[in-house]
Amino acid sequence: MEPAGTPSAESPEAGTPTTTAAAGSTGGLALAIALYVAARVVLVAIITGVLVLVGLPLLLALIVALIVALPLSLLLFRPLRARLNREIEVATASRRTQRERLRAELRGD
Repeated sequence: MEPAGTPSAESPEAGTPTTTAAAGSTGGLALAIALYVAARVVLVAIITGVLVLVGLPLLLALIVALIVALPLSLLLFRPLRARLNREIEVATASRRTQRERLRAELRGD
């Protein structure tokens, strides 16, 4: 009975850092997403504002701004995208580790 109790005692301890890491990466991921989305929205707003000041109707300026902002954001926000990609990789690795640990527990390993 003690060997069975020992792995059970180790499982929560091993699960706690993974859960903590997952929570930390989720916060980092949410922040990275929020920053990237906010930067793109601001870029669209700036382009739309400039086009409206030039004399384009608001709807047409918004459509043009959306089309122009896509490739422009790929160039301007490369560091934000790199950070977002890193955060996604961390979250994916954490989920994968947690899933493998859970499967091992279900198998009885």
